[in-house]
Amino acid sequence: MSEIEELICLIREFANRRDWEKFHTPKNLAMAITGEAGELAAEFQWLSTEEASNISNLPVERIELEIADIAIYLLRICDVLKVNFVEVVKRKMELNESRFPAPK
Repeated sequence: MSEIEELICLIREFANRRDWEKFHTPKNLAMAITGEAGELAAEFQWLSTEEASNISNLPVERIELEIADIAIYLLRICDVLKVNFVEVVKRKMELNESRFPAPK
């Protein structure tokens, strides 16, 4: 089992033990991803590009937790919709290669 698959199982089991399946609809999970992305963006709000690029000036733990929240909801929606996360990312990267070719 890959690390991604292990995470999906961990997240699924966490939700199952709390009887949260009824709340984990695709719509609700998509909205949760959006909310968490907003919380991540808020950590950078009002910072200059230079400030936002200097890790020593950032609330690293809060940023990491927001990234984790986004990842948890993203993997959960993949699980609920039976989407293979690794395969769709690879497919999208192949599409991006043709849409945005690297300079020669």
